[in-house]
Amino acid sequence: MTIELNQANKRLVWDHWRALERVPESGLAEVMRNVVDASFRFHGPDPVNDLQGADGFLAGYWLPLRQSFTGLKRRSHMFFGGASNGRADGRDDGRLWVGGTGLFDGVFERDWLGIPANGQPVHIRWGECSRVVDGRIAETYVLLDLVDLLQQVGIQVLPPGRGADGVWPPPRNDVAILLDAQDENESRATLDLIRRFIFDSLNVYDQEDLESMGVADYFHPRVEWYGPGGIGHCSGLKAFEDLHQKHWLRAFPDRAVQDLDNLFAEGDYTCGLGWAGVHATHKGQYLDCPATGKRIVVNGLDYWRRRGDQFIENWVFVDMIHLFRQFGVDLLARVPHPVT
Repeated sequence: MTIELNQANKRLVWDHWRALERVPESGLAEVMRNVVDASFRFHGPDPVNDLQGADGFLAGYWLPLRQSFTGLKRRSHMFFGGASNGRADGRDDGRLWVGGTGLFDGVFERDWLGIPANGQPVHIRWGECSRVVDGRIAETYVLLDLVDLLQQVGIQVLPPGRGADGVWPPPRNDVAILLDAQDENESRATLDLIRRFIFDSLNVYDQEDLESMGVADYFHPRVEWYGPGGIGHCSGLKAFEDLHQKHWLRAFPDRAVQDLDNLFAEGDYTCGLGWAGVHATHKGQYLDCPATGKRIVVNGLDYWRRRGDQFIENWVFVDMIHLFRQFGVDLLARVPHPVT
């Protein structure tokens, strides 16, 4: 991948995001036709899930989102692109990606996905990655933090997070909207570090001792770990271990990262996406759900910021609706609705 191609892909996606917000509904079909491939596929959070083509994307995801949240505006915290190397065997798959994360802001005026509108300003955490082929978007993956949105409207479908709820900031003291080209050596260093962390550290857990994973070699002692709704924000490595990691590993001791849909880096930032990116057995209680013994997969999306030879910040999406559905629990069925 050349720098020029990565820059062109970033411009394509950035301009597309802006057009989706600004163009009237009557013009959205043309916006999509101008940018996406004829075989475009969209992979969204449960219960949106997979949609086919531009029309499927608009009808099943984007129009309901815009119509439910008046004045919907995308606030981007991170934006970058790169070539993917998400295979455990290290073979570069050559696919080109652009991704980012941030918040959607809007006034929640119409019920959405079974979540009752509260008529108040809310924000929705989003993470999005698009694969670009020959100047067109071939597929897009999106995760939204629905548990956090439910918390904002006063509905708890999970126990309160062990970490701090409601924390999803941009990178500290840094600009992460990488519209300009970045140093290729820094990008390679970031990708090398994240590959070693995922495949040579996380995947060597001995199912007994947290230290066997070697996370301390990759996470700075003052790492800021921004988890999804239901888990929360952990400030520092010890808090991450105590409030999240040990509970996750107790529930899923045999969890293993698979080949990922993408793993790419630019500058100090990197992104890893996996639909069924983790396979595990539900062997211990997780949050309020007792062990089921079921084999499960995790749909997840992470963003990391590197400082030197460690990661100093990590933003994490887990599709909690999809995860709990595999336990036999429909979290959205826990949403109370007024009796009419």
